[in-house]
Amino acid sequence: MPTITVVPHPEYASEGAAFGAAAGGSICDALLENGIEIEHACGKVGACSTCHVVIQAGFASLRPSRESEEDMLDRAWGLEPSSRLSCQAIVSTEDLVVEIPKYSVNHARENT
Repeated sequence: MPTITVVPHPEYASEGAAFGAAAGGSICDALLENGIEIEHACGKVGACSTCHVVIQAGFASLRPSRESEEDMLDRAWGLEPSSRLSCQAIVSTEDLVVEIPKYSVNHARENT
């Protein structure tokens, strides 16, 4: 079972986290199942960029992103070459190191 390590984030994982994740599931689901409440405004269907993460290690083990994911990532804050939507990135057999960016673009939350 691969391990996902989350680098410290002031809102989601102040001390960071590490946990096992089943291959074949999304990074977003693994985060949520382990108490890291990453935003996912579109319901995890790849129609927003609120679950944007930067893969610091293990990026090559992920399937390539689709064009629709790339289009959503263009709207993400803090885009990096190893950025992915966590709802679309499927855990493989390699360990991952994941950074949740400091900000996300969430119009529903910003306007409340």
